[in-house]
Amino acid sequence: MQTEDLLNLIKTVQSQQCETQTIEVKSAHIGCPTRLFDTLSSFSNQDSGGVILFGLDEKKNFEPVGVYDPQDLQHRVAEQCKQMQPAVRPLFSVCEANQKMMVVSAEIPGTDFSERPVYYKGAGRTKGSFIRVGAADEPMSDYELYSLDAYRRRVRDDIRVAEFAETSQLRPDMIESYIAAVKREKEHASKLSDQQILNLMGIVKDEKPTLAGTLCFSEYPQAAFPQLCITAVVVPGVKMGDKGNDRERFSANKRIEGTIKEMLDKAILFVERNMREKTIIEGGRRHDKTEYPIDAVREAVINALMHRDYSIHTEGAPIRLLMFNDRIEIWNEGGLYGNLTIDALGRVHADTRNQVLAHVLEMQKVAENRYSGIPAIRAEMASYHLPEPIFESKRGRFVVTLKNGPDEKMPESGPAINVLPKTSGEEFTAFCKTPRTRAEIASYFGKTQYYAMKTFVEPLIKAGSLMMAIPDKPKSRNQKYYSR
Repeated sequence: MQTEDLLNLIKTVQSQQCETQTIEVKSAHIGCPTRLFDTLSSFSNQDSGGVILFGLDEKKNFEPVGVYDPQDLQHRVAEQCKQMQPAVRPLFSVCEANQKMMVVSAEIPGTDFSERPVYYKGAGRTKGSFIRVGAADEPMSDYELYSLDAYRRRVRDDIRVAEFAETSQLRPDMIESYIAAVKREKEHASKLSDQQILNLMGIVKDEKPTLAGTLCFSEYPQAAFPQLCITAVVVPGVKMGDKGNDRERFSANKRIEGTIKEMLDKAILFVERNMREKTIIEGGRRHDKTEYPIDAVREAVINALMHRDYSIHTEGAPIRLLMFNDRIEIWNEGGLYGNLTIDALGRVHADTRNQVLAHVLEMQKVAENRYSGIPAIRAEMASYHLPEPIFESKRGRFVVTLKNGPDEKMPESGPAINVLPKTSGEEFTAFCKTPRTRAEIASYFGKTQYYAMKTFVEPLIKAGSLMMAIPDKPKSRNQKYYSR
């Protein structure tokens, strides 16, 4: 690191008044810190590596206090680096800060993914492996250690035997269709028997279905894997814990099961039923526009189903689909696979975690398996003039966030955009000549109760077009609404 760069780094730390994901501060004005192993491990186990700054005092607003002896400090830090497995090779820099205080930096490079985890030999691999979380060094979990091993050893969890499933549970019509597709698409497979194809393609192993075979062809996959499903909820607010008018936690709550194709279709239907629609009147014509591009939602869901971790460490955790007022979040177990980074996501051809599962879904025309999902999500969101999708890898979980953005406002000369029901207001008020419950109104619009009340009922009440049967108890469960 150049002297100027080191001085700028010191100024940045002083300005931010904190350590970061890639910066650790040690005073070292009395002596060398005796245990740097946790930080050496965590910095080495992330792609960006990190920098340890010696000679600043966190308790004194990160002001330079100098180091006791720059030469000896470098020697002792290097000795600790040799106690790591594999050994860490730091790059030292020394500069003079204000009042002739000497500051030393140790740049810790990120280790190649194939050599991780880097750990302190004295504590062993399980207890000596750390990961950086913000400004803290935290022990790697058993699952994080497993993920590194699984990638290195090319563990294929999607073809592990489904112990609690039987080949008799696989749907004959779906198996027949799949075998026909394989024979049609793969010339050399056309000469094989049906059973040979099922074995070679990873659908059956040791006369029992594999996990991929179960999830794609079983009559009821969740009998063998109860939690390999999707839990979908609509939160009446912008954060978990927000409650609706009737103090309900969720406006809609559904457990989605079935084969992967069935779960995908049901998840899309759930989103379609629970997202808002805008009616756009343009050039005298009217057309509806969904709150989110449904193709983007579909790609996000199928990516979660196809690329999640299916190891025994995560089979107890379902995919989570969360709909908030301002966004959709899709969580799945398993961070980015291998050495893929968020920045490279959708821009490079990465290793596939579940190769057999991906191939089956390709044969079923459920997924393309051409690394096109992420670019498609970005393109669809852009076509709706919505914010860029957010992709995050959070300690063994991958999260996709789709934001609905601010309400669209067109210039006065442009088309009018109104949030309206598909039926006219006159038809709805006529419907309410007979007092209606919240459930009846929601059914009328084909929406959730929360959405129907917020979008249609409450504005009409304020306008005086709709009345409450129990006005002194607006949140009563027995409340009904009627028109004058």
